Amino acid sequence: MIEVVVVGAGMTKFGENWESSFRQMIADAAIKALVDSGLAGEKIEAIYGGCMASGRFIGQEHIGALIADQLGLNPIPSTRCEAACASGGVALRSGYLAVKSGEHDIVAVGGVEKMTDVSTEDASFALGGAGDQETELFHGATFPSLYALLARRHMIEYGTTEEQMAMVAVKNHKNAANNPNAQFQSEVTLEEVMNSGYVAEPIKVLDCSPVTDGAAAVILCSKEKAEALGMKYIEMAASEQASDTISLAARKSLTELRATMEAARKAYKKAGITQEDVDFAEVHDCFTIAEILAIEDLGFFKKGEGGIATEKGLTALNGKIPINPSGGLKGKGHPVGATGVAQAVEAFNQLMGRAEKRQVKNAEIGLTHNVGGSGATAIVSIFKKAGVKK
Repeated sequence: MIEVVVVGAGMTKFGENWESSFRQMIADAAIKALVDSGLAGEKIEAIYGGCMASGRFIGQEHIGALIADQLGLNPIPSTRCEAACASGGVALRSGYLAVKSGEHDIVAVGGVEKMTDVSTEDASFALGGAGDQETELFHGATFPSLYALLARRHMIEYGTTEEQMAMVAVKNHKNAANNPNAQFQSEVTLEEVMNSGYVAEPIKVLDCSPVTDGAAAVILCSKEKAEALGMKYIEMAASEQASDTISLAARKSLTELRATMEAARKAYKKAGITQEDVDFAEVHDCFTIAEILAIEDLGFFKKGEGGIATEKGLTALNGKIPINPSGGLKGKGHPVGATGVAQAVEAFNQLMGRAEKRQVKNAEIGLTHNVGGSGATAIVSIFKKAGVKK
């Protein structure tokens, strides 16, 4: 059976990158990943690129071809992957499957989004396409309002508080302050989050991930090829995807994301581990309630206990299970097409022991969790430090 490994990773700084174009960010992230791997570009056999809404954000489609052209890698196949905010995660899984199947030995996986060249209203409209146009957006729903519904139901059923959600933001900004590529380089206080004003009650401004520009890339390879070339690597033990209804109205529950639960179940089985074996996780915290839902749906805490776990510090960098050591979408930033790949970049850095001030102690197994829309798509991938058997 072919084993898949990650041999290099790179990303741009996330933020309002006025000085960098869409094309330049792609090139910057990809070159960093190639340099990190020690490979030359001609070794790459295929490209998988995550991008959600470049047509709406910058008027450019046909991103797969653009990436290959920009990197000087024609005529290799280059494919754009789109699954709303999970576009990067789908690209990552596509690259994983391409190597796992034996079709390719070495592939590049990237994600990119340029979101700040349009107005806030236009960006909101573009992001709204991740929801159900007929039953949600047509009637005025926004993504903050959809997640506000999830938050309110969680509060009613389990007693989760606005303060507990705010603590997610405080933690992730603290982690982001130690990430040189993060959009936000400063910490926030609980009081600042609580006083930041409602966007859609109970979701406040500082409960929301920002509008972000950025790109990320990783190089995937068969383990046999990596060892033959003498490359350093971490193992990619699993990457699983699941779906749910795109509309919240059709869901069986508003307090769990079933796609996350199913993708996680399959990923743990494929990797031969349980949630207890995971040392850290990068989860999709587009809103603070999303992190609370994720840590429950991934099995780290019982349903309804995610808020309490956050309050007790169990998800902090030195806690029981460090969540979003990179700062997450909330602190690191959320260029939607790049997010799933940026999570893999963090997993690589953590398992290679080079995350510096945000390094998780004795990290051997990491998990990434990328969500599209309000949970209609979820990808869970599991990474292991080289040589870890469990």
